[in-house]
Amino acid sequence: MAYRPNYQGGGRRGGSSAAGRGGGRRGGGGGRGGRGEQRWWDPVWRAERLKQQQAEKEVLDENEWLDKIEKMKRGGEREMVIKRNFSIADQKTLADMAYQHELYLKEKRAWAMTPKSCQTASNGGLFGFDAGVKQSTTGLRCYYHFLSIMHYHGMAEWPTPPLEDVFAVRLVVAAVMPPFATDIAENCNQNHAYSKGKILVVSKVPLPDYRADLDDRHGSTQKEIRMSTDIERKVGNLLNSSHSMGAAPSSLHSVSADLGHKQSAITIKTVSSQHTDSFKEKLSVALKEKQELAQASDSLKEMKSFREMLPAFKMKSEFLKAVQENQVLVVSGETGCGKTTQLPQFILEEEISCLRGADCNIICTQPRRVSAISVATRISSERGESIGETIGYQIRLESKRSADTRLLFCTTGVLLRQLVQDPDLKGVSHLLVDEIHERGMNEDFLIIILRDLLPRRPDLRLILMSATINADLFSKYFANAPTIHIPGFTYPVAEYFLEDVLEKSRYSIKSDFDNYEGNSRRRSKQQDSKKDPLTEMFEDIDVDTNYKNYSLGVRKSLEAWSGVQIDLGLVEATIEYICRNEGSGAILVFLTGWDEISKLLDKLKGNNLLGDPHKFLILPLHGSMPTANQCEIFDHSPNTAVKIVLATNIAESSITIDDVVYVIDCGKAKETSYDALNKLACLLPSWISKASAHQRRGRAGRVQPGVCYRLYPKLIHEAMPQYQLAEILRTPLQELCLHIKSLRLGTVASFLEKALQPPDPLAVKNAIELLKTVGALDEHEELTPLGRHLCNIPLDPNIGKMLLMGSIFQCLNPALTIAAALAYRNPFVLPINRKEEADAAKQSFAGDSCSDHIALLKAFEGWKDAKRSGNEKQFCWDNFLSPVTLRLIDDMRMQFLNLLSDIGFVDKSRGPNAYNQYSHDLEMVCAILCAGLYPNVVQCKRRGKRTAFYTKEVGKVDIHPASVNAAVHLFPLPYIVYSEKVKTTSIYIRDSTNISDYALLLFGGNLVPSKSGEGIDMLGGYLHFSASKSVIELIRKLRGELDKLLNRKIEEPGFDVSSEGRGVVAAAVELLHSQVIR
Repeated sequence: MAYRPNYQGGGRRGGSSAAGRGGGRRGGGGGRGGRGEQRWWDPVWRAERLKQQQAEKEVLDENEWLDKIEKMKRGGEREMVIKRNFSIADQKTLADMAYQHELYLKEKRAWAMTPKSCQTASNGGLFGFDAGVKQSTTGLRCYYHFLSIMHYHGMAEWPTPPLEDVFAVRLVVAAVMPPFATDIAENCNQNHAYSKGKILVVSKVPLPDYRADLDDRHGSTQKEIRMSTDIERKVGNLLNSSHSMGAAPSSLHSVSADLGHKQSAITIKTVSSQHTDSFKEKLSVALKEKQELAQASDSLKEMKSFREMLPAFKMKSEFLKAVQENQVLVVSGETGCGKTTQLPQFILEEEISCLRGADCNIICTQPRRVSAISVATRISSERGESIGETIGYQIRLESKRSADTRLLFCTTGVLLRQLVQDPDLKGVSHLLVDEIHERGMNEDFLIIILRDLLPRRPDLRLILMSATINADLFSKYFANAPTIHIPGFTYPVAEYFLEDVLEKSRYSIKSDFDNYEGNSRRRSKQQDSKKDPLTEMFEDIDVDTNYKNYSLGVRKSLEAWSGVQIDLGLVEATIEYICRNEGSGAILVFLTGWDEISKLLDKLKGNNLLGDPHKFLILPLHGSMPTANQCEIFDHSPNTAVKIVLATNIAESSITIDDVVYVIDCGKAKETSYDALNKLACLLPSWISKASAHQRRGRAGRVQPGVCYRLYPKLIHEAMPQYQLAEILRTPLQELCLHIKSLRLGTVASFLEKALQPPDPLAVKNAIELLKTVGALDEHEELTPLGRHLCNIPLDPNIGKMLLMGSIFQCLNPALTIAAALAYRNPFVLPINRKEEADAAKQSFAGDSCSDHIALLKAFEGWKDAKRSGNEKQFCWDNFLSPVTLRLIDDMRMQFLNLLSDIGFVDKSRGPNAYNQYSHDLEMVCAILCAGLYPNVVQCKRRGKRTAFYTKEVGKVDIHPASVNAAVHLFPLPYIVYSEKVKTTSIYIRDSTNISDYALLLFGGNLVPSKSGEGIDMLGGYLHFSASKSVIELIRKLRGELDKLLNRKIEEPGFDVSSEGRGVVAAAVELLHSQVIR
């Protein structure tokens, strides 16, 4: 792998100090090194030194110094240096005396730990001085020093431009204190002033979000590009020798060729028949006979009896009548009523019985893959069939269906992709949308489309199914459609809250500060910043008063309880209590995510009681797990083993684990929220709603009386919101906007105004701007050819673009691997007790690349090699990798390859090498990452021996601790691209890669001539590049040729870039490598 020079002046990992902190120059190089006289870290030396200083301290003679100040004022002397060892109180007195005589007294200290002071009294016309207003001494020093400097340089008045509302002045001193910045603004006949570092901005209008690094007059984003004469000559020769692609649009934005929609690999095949009426009649008769035969069979009698016991069966006639008489029906049903498994069957059985089976084509959507599979499998077994016959399912990467399928379960996303191909859903007779109460973005989007579709399809029947009783909201949306409520049937479920669980289990909660060494006040402040309103509300109550009937130990635990994080020790103790004291039955635990599931799994396996695999079967359940693993949870455990399922909120609805008797509810779920102002996604565990809590409780008591243990106080439960906020109101909207444009539904904003609850207009604007930046939309908000291709790739637009760019510029294998990992999950695991070893393993894959993406790419390639040699298990164990995740990534790579083949970007007959010429070229792979991830760009700015990171939207950010770049102090290249920016305890960038200027200039966004005409701007002027005229012209020319290649390939997928664009690509590679020392 190539070695990258460190542009910040250090080595590859330069700036990482492993030797600890030594003495500084100002202290004589002493410090812990012991080379100087100062030893303030030594308590004995420090005490002696302070005693000596106290003895040497002088006493201020106020009369003496008042006389000196008056003489200085009368004599016009400009400056007087005072080298005296006064106490802090005397220094303040002296400052006040100078203040009263309109003089400035500045304090200079050699080192913060040195009490000796050197003060300067300054004499001059301090304009704006008001002796009647006394401010703090510290503020006055800063203010007066600034004014003195301005006066000294002859600036008696501010240079206020008469035509500008906002202007900035770069100061030569430290920042101005806010009160004095305001005074300065008033002197300039302005209203507002803001200081940032050495920038002072005054304005006629409020600028509460002003950032100096974004100021186009005094920003700090300028970067000078230096190119050697030799490189300039080589790149120019390669470019001139290449065959120009001729005139082409300057960017992807202006390409407007109309491409037909390619058939996506993930679609629903319509089952409407083109056969004659006589054939349909015969088919309908055959379907009826088969159904009657199955219903009369002895093997299904027990299943039939079970179905007839469900509450939904009692509503069968009323339900079918409502479906027959109404185009739209809203059904709400309690957990366990059978609505998900029975209502679609009722329709299917009725249609077949009435000899309409040939024309029957029922689709039922589910929000999750595991739900679609489990429900389809259950209904197949109830009908005595194998999955894929009359009942089938289709999800991403997997499908089981046939020409005989009449009832298809699919994810909502799959149906949305079908609507691209068939906007009218021709041939579909009934559409059931399940779990609409979850208010997922896809579901909210789908019902807007369906409301517009119904007038065009009066024969289509739409049934909306909700697990909660908020059906009126959906009924009103569909012109007061009729509703049906199906009561649930469960055995009684006892409910215990945190205070009860603590009393029963005798578990003691430790305070967050028990093992913390340091400043507790600061720690408390940090913790407070993470707390939510519900947790803060609980902390404000009087525990002793509200819980006086509970033991002292419980009250102490409640005092120490924090709702910020889930106490896995408490979860473990609760499971152990159930297993020791309660009866038989499966246990379902609700957690927030995979990290908690894996950590708890490790804890339980190490538990003396629960770790016995013969007595306890512990199964994780997460939406990203392979289908086969998810389906294990539905199997009944052996008589001797207790089944313990560790799940996320995926187990709240649709999925029914019918042997669950005990539910442990941690009260939280991971929820994405979106800050439209800062374009920031926040993925944080949040308190669930009362509706979700009710759903979780309902998971117990399906087969016998159950128990629900809530690991949060009852007061928290009572304060929970009734329902969760709709996803469309709290997530980025770019994928949704792309769907809207692909379905030709008009302008995005006008379409989303029709939503059940319209999203924030700023969030919509941000999504459209991003799609324009990526090149998916043109300036008129119409799909570009690139955008049309992205519509056929069921991925985030940025990841989809990365795939296309990888295939175009012969980096296909890396693009497939990285895209699959980003779309699914990171293959690296982080065991809690071996974190340093896991970090080291990940770092070994990254090498000197400063890239998380390269780390996962190398890990995947190593796994493939190990798998071929039969060493897969040991390789994953040694390198802290999940074999399950790697296998799914491998499957997704093949799926993506098929997608690229379907839309014409890859010709499989040419073999794998045809698209991988640069797959082992680090700089080219990083450039492709830049092309896909732009505009997710971070500037690296050196701050001493470390690097600070800045984005356009939110300013300073941090690299996520799990990144290989978290340990890098100085980076070799000036920019970083990242996959995701999230806010947890701080604002972090995840999955980052260090890139060069040239990667950004050649493969990033549009290059816009700067206002001066002597440089290049990107990201709306946030990034500015300057260089010699010849270098600027060369970069623009090369970028233009690359864009022509890209545009032609997108318009003509069969175009061979590797042959006709060889010279242009070679020139780009040469330039990318010019910033790398081989």
